[in-house]
Amino acid sequence: MKVAIKEDILKEEDRIGARNREVLHKHGVTAFNLIGSPGAGKTSLIEAAYRQLLGKAKIGVIEGDLASDKDTVRLKKLGLEALQINTGRGCHLSPGMVEEALSDIPLDLIDILIIENVGNLVCPVSFHLGEEAKIGLVSVAEGDDKPTKYPLLFREAAVVILNKIDLIPYTDFSREAFYQGLRVINPTIPVIELSCRTGEGVGEWGEWLIGYCQNLYERMKPENGN
Repeated sequence: MKVAIKEDILKEEDRIGARNREVLHKHGVTAFNLIGSPGAGKTSLIEAAYRQLLGKAKIGVIEGDLASDKDTVRLKKLGLEALQINTGRGCHLSPGMVEEALSDIPLDLIDILIIENVGNLVCPVSFHLGEEAKIGLVSVAEGDDKPTKYPLLFREAAVVILNKIDLIPYTDFSREAFYQGLRVINPTIPVIELSCRTGEGVGEWGEWLIGYCQNLYERMKPENGN
Protein backbone atom coordinates (compact mmCIF):
# COMPACT_ATOMS: atom_id res chain seq x y z
CA MET A 1 0.00 0.00 0.00
CA LYS A 2 2.80 2.41 0.88
CA VAL A 3 4.50 1.74 -2.45
CA ALA A 4 1.28 2.42 -4.37
CA ILE A 5 0.72 5.69 -2.52
CA LYS A 6 4.28 6.79 -3.28
CA GLU A 7 3.83 5.95 -6.97
CA ASP A 8 0.59 7.96 -7.09
CA ILE A 9 2.35 10.97 -5.54
CA LEU A 10 5.21 10.80 -8.04
CA LYS A 11 2.80 10.49 -10.96
CA GLU A 12 0.95 13.59 -9.78
CA GLU A 13 4.27 15.46 -9.48
CA ASP A 14 5.04 14.46 -13.07
CA ARG A 15 1.64 15.73 -14.21
CA ILE A 16 2.26 19.09 -12.57
CA GLY A 17 5.71 19.27 -14.14
CA ALA A 18 4.17 18.61 -17.55
CA ARG A 19 1.65 21.41 -16.97
CA ASN A 20 4.47 23.77 -16.06
CA ARG A 21 6.25 22.90 -19.27
CA GLU A 22 3.10 23.61 -21.30
CA VAL A 23 2.78 27.03 -19.67
CA LEU A 24 6.41 27.83 -20.42
CA HIS A 25 6.05 26.69 -24.04
CA LYS A 26 2.95 28.85 -24.42
CA HIS A 27 5.01 31.91 -23.48
CA GLY A 28 8.04 30.88 -25.52
CA VAL A 29 10.22 30.37 -22.44
CA THR A 30 12.94 27.73 -22.20
CA ALA A 31 13.51 26.53 -18.62
CA PHE A 32 16.58 24.93 -17.08
CA ASN A 33 16.87 23.19 -13.71
CA LEU A 34 20.22 24.15 -12.18
CA ILE A 35 21.40 21.54 -9.66
CA GLY A 36 24.52 21.80 -7.53
CA SER A 37 25.86 21.62 -3.99
CA PRO A 38 25.85 24.58 -1.59
CA GLY A 39 28.77 26.82 -2.47
CA ALA A 40 29.33 25.36 -5.94
CA GLY A 41 28.55 28.74 -7.49
CA LYS A 42 24.97 28.40 -8.75
CA THR A 43 24.06 32.06 -8.33
CA SER A 44 27.41 33.17 -9.73
CA LEU A 45 26.76 30.99 -12.78
CA ILE A 46 23.41 32.72 -13.31
CA GLU A 47 25.08 36.11 -13.01
CA ALA A 48 27.63 35.03 -15.62
CA ALA A 49 24.82 33.91 -17.96
CA TYR A 50 23.06 37.24 -17.53
CA ARG A 51 26.18 39.17 -18.51
CA GLN A 52 26.92 36.89 -21.45
CA LEU A 53 23.39 37.09 -22.85
CA LEU A 54 22.79 40.83 -22.49
CA GLY A 55 21.12 41.97 -25.69
CA LYS A 56 20.62 38.37 -26.84
CA ALA A 57 18.12 36.86 -24.40
CA LYS A 58 16.34 37.90 -21.22
CA ILE A 59 16.73 35.66 -18.18
CA GLY A 60 14.31 35.10 -15.32
CA VAL A 61 15.13 33.13 -12.19
CA ILE A 62 13.34 31.05 -9.58
CA GLU A 63 15.54 30.79 -6.50
CA GLY A 64 15.12 27.77 -4.24
CA ASP A 65 16.51 27.90 -0.71
CA LEU A 66 15.60 26.64 2.73
CA ALA A 67 15.18 30.04 4.34
CA SER A 68 17.25 32.90 2.91
CA ASP A 69 16.44 35.33 0.10
CA LYS A 70 19.99 36.65 -0.22
CA ASP A 71 20.54 35.21 -3.69
CA THR A 72 17.27 36.67 -4.98
CA VAL A 73 18.16 40.12 -3.67
CA ARG A 74 21.58 39.76 -5.28
CA LEU A 75 20.10 38.88 -8.69
CA LYS A 76 17.47 41.61 -8.58
CA LYS A 77 20.22 44.17 -8.11
CA LEU A 78 21.50 43.13 -11.55
CA GLY A 79 18.06 43.71 -13.02
CA LEU A 80 16.92 40.10 -13.37
CA GLU A 81 13.34 39.00 -12.84
CA ALA A 82 13.86 36.78 -9.78
CA LEU A 83 11.40 35.08 -7.45
CA GLN A 84 12.21 33.38 -4.16
CA ILE A 85 10.85 30.02 -2.98
CA ASN A 86 11.72 28.97 0.57
CA THR A 87 11.22 25.27 1.20
CA GLY A 88 11.65 25.29 4.99
CA ARG A 89 13.03 21.81 5.66
CA GLY A 90 12.50 20.61 2.09
CA CYS A 91 15.64 19.42 0.30
CA HIS A 92 14.37 20.26 -3.21
CA LEU A 93 11.87 22.32 -5.16
CA SER A 94 8.67 20.54 -6.12
CA PRO A 95 6.69 20.93 -9.36
CA GLY A 96 3.84 22.41 -7.31
CA MET A 97 6.07 25.10 -5.86
CA VAL A 98 7.23 26.03 -9.34
CA GLU A 99 3.65 26.04 -10.63
CA GLU A 100 2.70 28.65 -8.04
CA ALA A 101 5.81 30.69 -8.80
CA LEU A 102 5.12 30.77 -12.54
CA SER A 103 1.95 32.77 -11.95
CA ASP A 104 4.05 35.54 -10.36
CA ILE A 105 6.76 35.73 -13.02
CA PRO A 106 6.23 37.96 -16.10
CA LEU A 107 6.86 35.13 -18.54
CA ASP A 108 6.18 37.33 -21.58
CA LEU A 109 9.19 39.45 -20.62
CA ILE A 110 11.76 36.63 -20.49
CA ASP A 111 13.22 34.08 -22.89
CA ILE A 112 15.05 31.77 -20.48
CA LEU A 113 14.03 30.68 -16.99
CA ILE A 114 16.75 29.27 -14.76
CA ILE A 115 15.43 27.40 -11.73
CA GLU A 116 18.17 27.38 -9.10
CA ASN A 117 17.29 24.34 -7.04
CA VAL A 118 18.09 23.85 -3.36
CA GLY A 119 21.78 23.03 -2.83
CA ASN A 120 21.77 19.24 -3.12
CA LEU A 121 23.07 16.67 -5.61
CA VAL A 122 20.51 13.97 -4.78
CA CYS A 123 16.86 14.90 -4.15
CA PRO A 124 16.38 17.58 -6.84
CA VAL A 125 17.36 15.19 -9.62
CA SER A 126 14.26 13.01 -9.21
CA PHE A 127 11.70 15.73 -9.92
CA HIS A 128 10.73 17.22 -13.27
CA LEU A 129 9.75 20.83 -12.64
CA GLY A 130 8.83 21.69 -16.22
CA GLU A 131 12.39 22.29 -17.42
CA GLU A 132 13.76 21.35 -20.81
CA ALA A 133 17.06 20.24 -19.32
CA LYS A 134 18.92 19.77 -16.07
CA ILE A 135 22.29 21.45 -15.63
CA GLY A 136 24.75 19.75 -13.28
CA LEU A 137 27.12 22.12 -11.52
CA VAL A 138 30.15 21.01 -9.51
CA SER A 139 33.19 22.91 -8.34
CA VAL A 140 36.84 22.03 -8.04
CA ALA A 141 36.63 22.70 -4.32
CA GLU A 142 34.23 19.76 -3.89
CA GLY A 143 36.72 17.20 -5.17
CA ASP A 144 36.98 15.08 -8.31
CA ASP A 145 34.77 12.17 -7.19
CA LYS A 146 31.31 13.72 -7.55
CA PRO A 147 30.26 11.84 -10.73
CA THR A 148 31.06 8.52 -9.07
CA LYS A 149 29.32 9.40 -5.81
CA TYR A 150 26.22 11.05 -7.31
CA PRO A 151 25.70 9.28 -10.66
CA LEU A 152 22.01 10.06 -11.21
CA LEU A 153 22.63 13.77 -11.77
CA PHE A 154 25.37 13.08 -14.28
CA ARG A 155 23.18 10.58 -16.14
CA GLU A 156 20.28 12.99 -16.48
CA ALA A 157 21.97 16.37 -16.96
CA ALA A 158 22.29 17.86 -20.42
CA VAL A 159 25.60 19.49 -19.54
CA VAL A 160 28.08 19.53 -16.67
CA ILE A 161 29.62 22.78 -15.53
CA LEU A 162 32.94 22.49 -13.70
CA ASN A 163 33.38 25.74 -11.79
CA LYS A 164 36.31 27.29 -9.91
CA ILE A 165 38.98 25.89 -12.24
CA ASP A 166 41.25 28.72 -11.09
CA LEU A 167 41.61 26.77 -7.82
CA ILE A 168 43.02 23.61 -9.43
CA PRO A 169 46.67 24.53 -8.73
CA TYR A 170 45.81 24.92 -5.03
CA THR A 171 43.88 21.67 -4.54
CA ASP A 172 44.26 17.93 -5.02
CA PHE A 173 41.62 17.99 -7.78
CA SER A 174 42.49 15.63 -10.63
CA ARG A 175 40.97 16.34 -14.04
CA GLU A 176 41.87 12.81 -15.10
CA ALA A 177 39.99 11.25 -12.19
CA PHE A 178 37.02 13.57 -12.69
CA TYR A 179 36.64 12.79 -16.39
CA GLN A 180 37.32 9.10 -15.90
CA GLY A 181 34.48 8.83 -13.39
CA LEU A 182 32.18 11.01 -15.49
CA ARG A 183 32.69 9.07 -18.72
CA VAL A 184 31.79 5.80 -17.02
CA ILE A 185 28.46 7.37 -16.02
CA ASN A 186 27.78 9.37 -19.19
CA PRO A 187 30.26 8.99 -22.06
CA THR A 188 28.86 11.77 -24.24
CA ILE A 189 27.80 14.55 -21.87
CA PRO A 190 29.43 17.91 -22.67
CA VAL A 191 31.52 19.59 -19.97
CA ILE A 192 32.19 23.31 -19.69
CA GLU A 193 35.13 24.25 -17.51
CA LEU A 194 35.00 27.78 -16.19
CA SER A 195 35.67 30.17 -13.35
CA CYS A 196 32.89 32.56 -12.43
CA ARG A 197 35.44 34.53 -10.41
CA THR A 198 37.96 35.15 -13.20
CA GLY A 199 35.58 34.89 -16.15
CA GLU A 200 37.55 32.12 -17.84
CA GLY A 201 35.23 29.87 -19.86
CA VAL A 202 32.01 31.81 -19.16
CA GLY A 203 31.66 32.69 -22.84
CA GLU A 204 31.26 29.01 -23.65
CA TRP A 205 28.58 28.77 -20.97
CA GLY A 206 26.58 31.58 -22.59
CA GLU A 207 27.01 30.02 -26.03
CA TRP A 208 25.76 26.66 -24.73
CA LEU A 209 22.58 28.24 -23.35
CA ILE A 210 21.79 30.09 -26.56
CA GLY A 211 22.66 27.05 -28.68
CA TYR A 212 20.43 24.76 -26.65
CA CYS A 213 17.49 27.15 -26.97
CA GLN A 214 17.99 27.53 -30.72
CA ASN A 215 18.21 23.78 -31.24
CA LEU A 216 15.09 23.26 -29.15
CA TYR A 217 13.21 25.83 -31.20
CA GLU A 218 14.22 24.09 -34.41
CA ARG A 219 13.08 20.72 -33.05
CA MET A 220 9.72 22.15 -32.03
CA LYS A 221 8.95 23.75 -35.39
CA PRO A 222 7.20 20.69 -36.89
CA GLU A 223 5.06 20.37 -33.76
CA ASN A 224 3.81 23.92 -34.31
CA GLY A 225 3.20 23.37 -38.00
CA ASN A 226 5.75 26.03 -39.01
